[in-house]
Amino acid sequence: MAMMRAMSSGVAGLKAHQTALDVIGNNVANVNTYGFKASRTLFSDVLYQTLSSATKPDAATGQGGSNPSQVGYGSTASSVAVDTGRAGMATTGFSGDCYINGEGYFVIGSGTPTDAVPSSYQYTRVGACSFDSAGYLVDGNGNYVCGTTNATPADLTGDVEDIDSATKPGYIHYTPSDTLTLSDISIASDGMITATTGSGSVVKVGKIALAHFANPAGLEQKGGNYYSATENSGTATYAAPGSGSTGGLVTGALESSNVDLANEFSNMITTERGYQANSKIITVADTMLETLVNMVR
Repeated sequence: MAMMRAMSSGVAGLKAHQTALDVIGNNVANVNTYGFKASRTLFSDVLYQTLSSATKPDAATGQGGSNPSQVGYGSTASSVAVDTGRAGMATTGFSGDCYINGEGYFVIGSGTPTDAVPSSYQYTRVGACSFDSAGYLVDGNGNYVCGTTNATPADLTGDVEDIDSATKPGYIHYTPSDTLTLSDISIASDGMITATTGSGSVVKVGKIALAHFANPAGLEQKGGNYYSATENSGTATYAAPGSGSTGGLVTGALESSNVDLANEFSNMITTERGYQANSKIITVADTMLETLVNMVR
């Protein structure tokens, strides 16, 4: 049974190190993915078999205390934690690209655009923004970027509503027509979007909102550079960029991946060695079992 415990520990170690290598592989694959946040695998020991329990000193018999004797059954990948630290700024030169110089996430809405507000939200650090042919502000995947829009989009003469924690971000849009075309669209550090109409007037189209979470590491990764809120991330609070614990926007740039290749390669080597060591435990345990079986012939 002792050798079987060793084999069980080796198998558990192989599984744990395989998970770690999976995480490292995903990190390396996304080294050039804008806005990507690297993850790390945390190991923990698992079950123990107690061979003998601890005893307390007994002065009457002159017997001292003894510590417990336990044998473990290997390790497990207890959690995969995301590093939410900010990476560097990658200059792109596109006026619609926005880098968040601080905390916060762009708010991406899902649902019918004619509704007052989206039916659900996702969040991202990648602000590749542009207007589609229907006049809606969208990201690089064609999903709606949210905030507040001009009160009178038909003529673009109204004011843009302020964004605060009570604001439910909606779609940012205008109504394109033969007489209403926009050019020279720019985004300010506070999220205000301005453009020039066909008549040469500079107008305000809308303002981009950012979301802030008490625990960003608690967000759930959804793929496509999107996150969704969870019970442990806290409720999203919305604010204009540069206010309410969020950073201002820098246009013409996107956030780089925060993957550190040197660190990933180092972790890859140690993970590989750990995997090899655990496979060796299985091989040695198998050899010992074989010796035991061959004792009687």
